[in-house]
Amino acid sequence: MFARVLSGTVYGVEGHLVQVEVDISPGLPFFEIVGLPDAAVRESRDRVRTALRNSGLPFPTGRIVVNLAPADLPKSGPACDLAIALGILAASGQLPKERVVRLCAVGELSLDGAVRGVPGALSIALAAAEQGLQLVVPVASCHEVRLVPGLHVVAVGSLRETADWLRGVDEPRPVTPVSPPPPADAGRTEDLADVRGQAIAKRALELAAAGGHNLLMLGPPGVGKTMLARRLVGILPPLDPLEYVDVCRIYSIAGLLHTDPVRYRQRPFRAPHHSATRAGLLGGLRGTPGEVSLADHGVLFLDEVNEFARPVLEALRQPLEEGVVVLARLPRPLRFPARFTLVAAANPCPCGYYGDTRRECRCPPHLVAAYQRRLSGPLADRIDLHVELTTPSWEELSGRAGSPTSAAVRERVLAAREIQARRFRGMAIRTNARMDGALVRRFCRLDSGADALLRMAAQRWRLSARALVRVLKVARTVADLEGSERIAASHLQQALAFRSVPAGASRVEGGHIHSLTAGGGAR
Repeated sequence: MFARVLSGTVYGVEGHLVQVEVDISPGLPFFEIVGLPDAAVRESRDRVRTALRNSGLPFPTGRIVVNLAPADLPKSGPACDLAIALGILAASGQLPKERVVRLCAVGELSLDGAVRGVPGALSIALAAAEQGLQLVVPVASCHEVRLVPGLHVVAVGSLRETADWLRGVDEPRPVTPVSPPPPADAGRTEDLADVRGQAIAKRALELAAAGGHNLLMLGPPGVGKTMLARRLVGILPPLDPLEYVDVCRIYSIAGLLHTDPVRYRQRPFRAPHHSATRAGLLGGLRGTPGEVSLADHGVLFLDEVNEFARPVLEALRQPLEEGVVVLARLPRPLRFPARFTLVAAANPCPCGYYGDTRRECRCPPHLVAAYQRRLSGPLADRIDLHVELTTPSWEELSGRAGSPTSAAVRERVLAAREIQARRFRGMAIRTNARMDGALVRRFCRLDSGADALLRMAAQRWRLSARALVRVLKVARTVADLEGSERIAASHLQQALAFRSVPAGASRVEGGHIHSLTAGGGAR
């Protein structure tokens, strides 16, 4: 006796269909699951057997072998429980086999026969929709799989209910329609105007939002680095439908669908502690996504970035360059998306007051140098915007100096993003920060004054080829914010002022490049 039912599993963030093949033959009682299952899948034997009996459905005697195909794909989690139970019922003649051929069943079985929700149901639903299958899911997972357009979903609450439906005895319970989510700014109270002073840092934040550029803020404690970083989400464009599905898929796998990014359609904001491990940052621990993937389409904030372990920081090079994390695993690599905007904040020294004109730094020079070297040159070179923050003046702290609101800045950011959407229509990228060398040559055209300024800065500051490309990307964003087709010298000057200069390099003299911060935005 043989039956086949489709189910699914998640590897990385991708959903894969799994053929659950059940064979029942005469012999001594035997129940085995093969096909590269993990411990949770092997434990399905006890859950399925007990759930069948407690649901009033006979468990067949004899040799039962369940094969999960393809055999070279690792299977993890309890998502195949329901399909295994339905396959056993179909193979033993308790269900019509033709009813289970074109459906994909996903769900964890409890011992009393109830069907529980599973992480990653949305990824499996996307794979089922590509094949035109009918999807059977627990009621608890129904709200997320309904994000997939055109998918026929049947929500069930128990194994007995599912069996009665397939026999034609009863219909599953009606599913309550999913209510529309609140607007993206619901519950958001953080406004850029709350941060006193720091006009240059706010400009850098606007550039980061408009072009998707990474940002490094350096300054003493209490000047507003964390406040600024937390307000970046408020000036970013809202998630479009495809981005929202991507975010929900990752958060479903991580079991975080109840959090604000999903409930309010907000862009994610992740701020891991500096004690985070490499696996916690990149993911891969038991197949779950890490912080860089949970920040996909959003912001990854690394506060006190110099306190992170050096190997953890160096592991960020690949996701910063490629927007993806690839972990070497057998039998196949594990891939997680990581298209985030990095915002890093650092103190200039262990005590935090090196270079501060108001408080004395007590750190010895060798300790200051060692502390600053924790952020390596290659990693700092991948950060487009570098800005130094200083202690605000009394006028700024007292609120007498005006400050732009998040709403006003967001309008300018949306206008710049619209320009980029037209520029990159039909391409895989959406922001200036994601341009490669060929696109930089195509879209970053300089006028004569900007070309001379760039040549002078490259020679005197000894900028690397990567640094030059990143300067041009930032200059392109500055021009977009001003609605300019070509990059002028003023646009390039602003981009250079937010660029870190290698130690020992001379500044450009003659007034061509002016510092944008009190301490020198271009150091």
